[in-house]
Amino acid sequence: MLFNSYKFIFLFLPLTLLGFHFIGTRGHHRIAIAWLVGSSFFFYGWWNPAYLGLILFSILFNYSTGLLLGNAHIGPQKKAMLVFGIATNLGLLGYFKYSNFFIENLSSFINTELILHDIILPLAISFFTFQQIAYLVDAYRGEARETNFLQYCLFVTFFPQLVAGPIVHHKEMLPQFDRDAIYRLRAKHIAVGFSIFTIGLFKKVVLADGIAVYASPVFEAAEQGVLLTIFDAWGGAFAYSFQLYFDFSGYSDMAIGLAWMFGIRLPLNFNSPYKATSIIDFWRRWHITLSRFLRDYLYIPLGGNRKGETRRLFSLIITMLLGGLWHGAGWTFILWGGLHGMYLVINHAWRNLRSGKKRTKLGAICAWLLTMLAVVVTWVPFRAGSIEGAGNMLKAMFGEHGISLPVSLAENFGNAKPWFLAHGGSFQGWFTHDIFNGTGIKWIAFLLLVSVVLPSTQQVMQRYCPALEGYKVEPTHQLYRWLEWRPSLMWTILMTIIFSISILSLTRVSEFLYFQF
Repeated sequence: MLFNSYKFIFLFLPLTLLGFHFIGTRGHHRIAIAWLVGSSFFFYGWWNPAYLGLILFSILFNYSTGLLLGNAHIGPQKKAMLVFGIATNLGLLGYFKYSNFFIENLSSFINTELILHDIILPLAISFFTFQQIAYLVDAYRGEARETNFLQYCLFVTFFPQLVAGPIVHHKEMLPQFDRDAIYRLRAKHIAVGFSIFTIGLFKKVVLADGIAVYASPVFEAAEQGVLLTIFDAWGGAFAYSFQLYFDFSGYSDMAIGLAWMFGIRLPLNFNSPYKATSIIDFWRRWHITLSRFLRDYLYIPLGGNRKGETRRLFSLIITMLLGGLWHGAGWTFILWGGLHGMYLVINHAWRNLRSGKKRTKLGAICAWLLTMLAVVVTWVPFRAGSIEGAGNMLKAMFGEHGISLPVSLAENFGNAKPWFLAHGGSFQGWFTHDIFNGTGIKWIAFLLLVSVVLPSTQQVMQRYCPALEGYKVEPTHQLYRWLEWRPSLMWTILMTIIFSISILSLTRVSEFLYFQF
């Protein structure tokens, strides 16, 4: 069941919300939590009831292991228990997510056809696995302990963040359910939560799905070896960059809005990453809770910055390679992670070189532009279906075919055409979905403006602080203070219009891109 579907918006959500508050206001808090857990299991099992068996096993195993870790004394036995727990989680994740990838590459390496039956990737396995690994490590450290099985089920399955994050900590989620106030239906929670959900829904079904039609055909053409012009390739890369941005931003907003309707604050997971002026800054803004997990449970245990600069850079590269592999079982994701690892190494070296020097306004603009272009380049292997497809895109983007324009534009050059051809330009390549005809370039320019200039959802809603901020949200610029949300007639009308437009766009329902991870 998708957030952007009629069934979810008009049936599942109101029934779950009203049932939770109806039970909770009568003082039956434990029953209210049971209702919410049961609803979350129903939500998860909607895609495929067979998934329920796996997530139930995962919950039972990790709950039991967490109890043992909480009761065990510090020593080799406790550490062995933690290693066993992490290994079991990673073993399940590896089997379902990476078995086919491993077999395919092994077959290619030994030049023998090895056959493994198709393994269906269970929905959200990467998210609930990492969340429970973090819980086991926190239990080992004495930072988390849960003896109530129902509460633990809620920690894992709370439906607003179950499928695509954020990856939450036990200590930041469950204490909120101990507050009596959340069990009472409050107008503020509904109004603020619904507004955030509506903004996220609009981002997904209007902005992300709207630009997708200009991204997919370009990448499909690259996979088929179609000759792309430099403008086709860059246009497709930018189109996908904004599709992914507003798809993930939309999901993150919807998750926060849904949780807020229940009086719960989720961690901030997305904070205007295309405003970043460095790759370091980008990773503090993009998928914040995954970055936090990789830092706390991989980068720091590998040595972090405590064992010299060489070890630090090595840890960065390994962390980003594994972060890429977490996103998908494919060499394209490993390449994406490796590129970001190299970017981070270069960024840290540049910061050391520029230490103590003040950045100018022009320098900040150049840093933003360089960061934006670097990120767009890395989205190519992230989206491509194969290394070959990514290579075709990147070659076109970096001018392997020269400065070529689509054939369809040749007639529009008039007297400038001979001059353009004389100076090395050409009109070659044929691509039926030319992104520079029609509205494609206008979409890209508009979404660039929205993502870089306008305030984020968190800035619009900052009077109510609806998310737990893992990375400080900048105050709204003085020019946009009038855009801050408040309970008023103007905002009621605006949200009604946005919601109506979004609902009318649900005829082209599509999954969120992060559902595949």
